[in-house]
Amino acid sequence: MLSPSLRLSKRALLSLAALATSAAVLSACAEPSESEDAAATTATADGEKTILTVYTSEPEAKVDEINAAFMAAHPEIEVEVYRAGTGDLNARIAAEKESGDIEADVLWAADSPTFETYAAEGDLAQLQDIDTADLIEEAVDEDGYYVGTRIIPTVIAYNSELVKESELPQSWADLTDPKYAGQLVMPDPAVSGAAAFNASVWKNDENLGEEWINALGENAPMIAASNGPTSQEIAGGGHPIGIVVDYLVRDLAAEGSPIDLLYPSDGVPFITEPAGVFEASENKEAAELYINFLLSEEAQQIAVEQNYLPVREDVGTPAGAPALADIALMTPDLQVVTDDKDAAVELFQNAMN
Repeated sequence: MLSPSLRLSKRALLSLAALATSAAVLSACAEPSESEDAAATTATADGEKTILTVYTSEPEAKVDEINAAFMAAHPEIEVEVYRAGTGDLNARIAAEKESGDIEADVLWAADSPTFETYAAEGDLAQLQDIDTADLIEEAVDEDGYYVGTRIIPTVIAYNSELVKESELPQSWADLTDPKYAGQLVMPDPAVSGAAAFNASVWKNDENLGEEWINALGENAPMIAASNGPTSQEIAGGGHPIGIVVDYLVRDLAAEGSPIDLLYPSDGVPFITEPAGVFEASENKEAAELYINFLLSEEAQQIAVEQNYLPVREDVGTPAGAPALADIALMTPDLQVVTDDKDAAVELFQNAMN
């Protein structure tokens, strides 16, 4: 059952008719879930498996682990994955729309604004049978087009062998101090969906804004292709301080790398790695089974083991990670962030050159 919940802001782009449809769908979901019945009907009549195509920005090893668990629970479904950064996924989807229909069933990637845009363009189906009862409200789209699967904050990370504790920045504002010139690294917002989201959050924050972005550019940060190379650059010491998603720091620290993190005192932007079903999908029942699995206690426990903060509170958190309630989250107007994302990315690119 898809249960409505308040989230950060309303979608201004959807028409009144779409909102009315959403209300009808949510009301219709008052009956008990029929997920098990759907599972029995996903295989074709001649016994062949349903092929479910997932476009995702999840790291390969992590998505493979989730998919293996899902296919063990649902042997009638075979999951095929196309994995790329959010920018590349968007380019592929745009090309497929130009030539015909989107070829994937599920999109599982990065940030809510990406999904807001696809929902407004009619590319996402409203979810019919998704159980959100145990999820935190930040993970649930009130109009029912997508649902978050992880909480992924962006933090300040540092090389613990090269940076003394007394020299650490404590806030985003601190990163503009000239003493950090030449020491910083961050992901490219033109490639990383999380970085693009962050750019818009920072640009529209009254305490940071364009002035902060331009001042950060004066410290000449290295721009890595994405969050993965950013975390490696920090751990390797080439640029010992950086801006990166938190789970990658925990991954590297667990492997023995000299890297640690702090959650800035002026708040952290975060993404929820949403999942949704494309309207053009011919496998919507199987796609919703997949999303329900991502939200299940089993899959959320796997997410915690993969160093993510979960979207439900009954599975704990990764070792050494704070509870979500203990992190100062930046909670911008989601519509503003969505509408301004392209301009924010352009501003960042100009500021860093």
